[in-house]
Amino acid sequence: MESFEGKLAVVTGGGSGMGRELVRQLAGHGCSVATCDVYPETVAETAELARAGAADGVTVTAHTADVSNESQVLRFRDELLEAHQTGHVDLVFSNAGIGGGASFVKAPREEWERVFAVNWQGVYYCARAFLPLLIQSPEGVLVNTSSINGFFASLGAGNPHTAYSTSKFAVKGFSEALIEDLRVNAPHVRVMLVLPGHVGTNIVGNSLRAHGVPDPASLTVEELKLVQSVLADRGLPVGEVPAAALPQALAKLNDDFRDSAPLTAAGAATIILDGVRSGAWRVLVGEDAKLLDTFIRGNPERTYDYDEMAKALGGDPALSPGSPSMAVSWITAACSQRIGYV
Repeated sequence: MESFEGKLAVVTGGGSGMGRELVRQLAGHGCSVATCDVYPETVAETAELARAGAADGVTVTAHTADVSNESQVLRFRDELLEAHQTGHVDLVFSNAGIGGGASFVKAPREEWERVFAVNWQGVYYCARAFLPLLIQSPEGVLVNTSSINGFFASLGAGNPHTAYSTSKFAVKGFSEALIEDLRVNAPHVRVMLVLPGHVGTNIVGNSLRAHGVPDPASLTVEELKLVQSVLADRGLPVGEVPAAALPQALAKLNDDFRDSAPLTAAGAATIILDGVRSGAWRVLVGEDAKLLDTFIRGNPERTYDYDEMAKALGGDPALSPGSPSMAVSWITAACSQRIGYV
């Protein structure tokens, strides 16, 4: 697909991060977009931003849907077909995902299964809903977002990451299995697998919100102490912070994670769209993803030998397993249940 002009794209998880940037860049390239998120206000904001920078003739619509709920995915599909007055779509970006369920041994089963449902079944339901519409397109592309945790199932020593990693391995396997299926049964449609490393987003703030933590600025000191205790139990470094300073500390955590990333969400979106245009089936997003992929492919028996990995990657702390640059982030392991679309 050499050009996005005149096409129609579907983007899930469009309320923030890479999803938002995909919507904005697609609209700027002349592509109409239908995007969804669980938070109506954030996806509406994305649509407004995209319209402001859109090429002439582009339509951008915002929808509310939880991708782990098939009926909501189907409603989203029906709404966008009506809104865009079409019988097909050209691109589908299954970008929505959440973290949590770090330990299969200790995490609540409901938390673990919620993460798996969004990250894996969300991709599956979107493929079921939208693949027939891609087949109706002259050329269609299904873009599934996995992660470096789709080929490295850990956040490093002492940091299990089971629900997220299992779901992202499933997305990777499903996408690869579709390559031959589409060649045989729908050769004008292809699948592209996206494997991002650390990308700069507001995941900390989004995660806390999705986890049900109220705005700290609205809480009393006693309420802040309770929130602080819960967050400290989940691994966030806030245990020694005075309760009254918690709002500022959480804001700093969010900003530090976003600003320390070697790649912005906009940069990640550009890499993904370049991959679509180039015809790639597998796109590593970020130098950290490329380095980790190279090490694992060359050293499959030492994948979880963290000392050997650190040596091979030059001993750079930014590339050490467990650091944000080497994993989705510690925040995804720290918060439970629904940590937010990233």
